Amino acid sequence: MIAKKAPNPIDKHVGSRVRMRRMMLGMSQEKLGDALGLTFQQVQKYEKGTNRIGASRLQQISHILQVPVSFFFEGAPTVALATRVEGLGEAPSPAYVSDFLATSEGLALVKAFMRIDDTKLRRRIVDLVEQIASSDKR
Repeated sequence: MIAKKAPNPIDKHVGSRVRMRRMMLGMSQEKLGDALGLTFQQVQKYEKGTNRIGASRLQQISHILQVPVSFFFEGAPTVALATRVEGLGEAPSPAYVSDFLATSEGLALVKAFMRIDDTKLRRRIVDLVEQIASSDKR
């Protein structure tokens, strides 16, 4: 029996960014698959990081989802190579942001928040949420 290999953290991150962007556009896995000439199951495997997305396919996805290819790597986990290069420290990973946006609640909250035009009101909402979060830690 062959042991299942865990997905590469970069492949998982890129896949989660594909999923997040697809959801932001309200696009189904089936619709993205159709645009790529793939089944929705293949899109699922890409999004979970089970299957690696090749360079040409990633370029195709970036065009369909209307973002630059670099979007898929924003906040990606640092690779071991960076720790071997002198002078490069480990930067904190903003993975929690993409994890949050990958949830339906996170996406709904961000979409609703972005529709608020009053910048002072948006700032007050952020202050309120920060107060609630800090009171939960006591």
